[in-house]
Amino acid sequence: MWIGIDDTDSRKGMCTTFILAEVLEELEKFKIASFPRLIRLNPNIPFKTRGNGAVAIEVLNWDEECKEIILNAVEEYAEMDDENTHPGVVFAKNSENYRELYHRALHEVLSVDEVRELISSNKDEYYGFKKMRGIIGAASAIGANLSDYTYELLAYRFPEKWGTKRFVDEESVFKADEMTFPKTWDNVDKENREIVIAPNSPDPVLFGIRGDDPAYIFLAYQTIKSEEIYKEVLFITNQGTDAHIERGMPQREFGSYAFIGEVTCEPYEIPGGHVFMEVNGIKCAAFEPTKQFRNVVRKLKKGDLVEVYGGFKKNTLNLEKIRILKLKEFEEVNPLCEYCNKRMESMGRNKGFRCKKCGRRKMKRESVRIEREVSPGFYEVPPSARRHLAKPLARILQERSL
Repeated sequence: MWIGIDDTDSRKGMCTTFILAEVLEELEKFKIASFPRLIRLNPNIPFKTRGNGAVAIEVLNWDEECKEIILNAVEEYAEMDDENTHPGVVFAKNSENYRELYHRALHEVLSVDEVRELISSNKDEYYGFKKMRGIIGAASAIGANLSDYTYELLAYRFPEKWGTKRFVDEESVFKADEMTFPKTWDNVDKENREIVIAPNSPDPVLFGIRGDDPAYIFLAYQTIKSEEIYKEVLFITNQGTDAHIERGMPQREFGSYAFIGEVTCEPYEIPGGHVFMEVNGIKCAAFEPTKQFRNVVRKLKKGDLVEVYGGFKKNTLNLEKIRILKLKEFEEVNPLCEYCNKRMESMGRNKGFRCKKCGRRKMKRESVRIEREVSPGFYEVPPSARRHLAKPLARILQERSL
């Protein structure tokens, strides 16, 4: 039997992964079939809590006691009093019946009613609380097809410390990153000199270490110094895989896309430090939290060929990374007066150019080489601004070196 759980947390606290972590020991007598799963879904969903993550696990020796353990834990720990928390639990016999649902949940906004109908048609069970929105993520997590996957080890705090300031020694995190990168990644933001493994919210998670190799993840874990840890769980996950990205031009609100195109508008900045440009006529944004990444966007020019990745909301692509394919090398400028060494002024449409000083004329603009301050290649937002699903360059570059 597969068990899926979602939407038990709020911005004030709790974490759905903790509920599964808390019952793992009790579930062992039912013979757990594989790693617990942490599945991230559409990051653009407007009513998500934080990372839009759900959990799932498979047990082989199913009985009603197992169901009772799960439901009791959800009722005990879920943030039921929060108006935006609507927990859901799904029990399903065959995960393949939810494969298509998982893929849709990465890209679309789904309704509770259609998921209820799907679960009922498969003769499976669901338990929803309040508006029951959590059954969407719970069923989708069960159906996750992890053709590409990573791991995250989550360390949890003792309950009496929830909501208090965390202690995670920063220097030990930088040391752990030096020892294990790129097999682990997104531990630190080197350019901004800050650690990114510890959340800022008052939830049970002390820190999380992401990577491709559990051996390196545990090496990092053993290197990090922190407050006493309540328990830790290694999850298999779709984080860092770009599973949310669809290839092609944006088609729907709240989707995530990657497409190749020409920069069709010179980059510009608005108050607040947000930088915009257009690619194939689509507005693309590097918002202030992306920090140094904005400098890459600032240095692009109309006519450059790029590949852009990001979430599409309000007719704008929120940039996650850029691959510069070809930079514009020449641009057309007003002709130079060889006698005065000044650029001539336009006399009007199709009327040519004239030197303001000596009066000499030319009919055509000149092509001059541009000195560029950026090079072709991949560029990404810093780890502190990275979405859970976005594939970091650490993984992309490893793939290309194989």
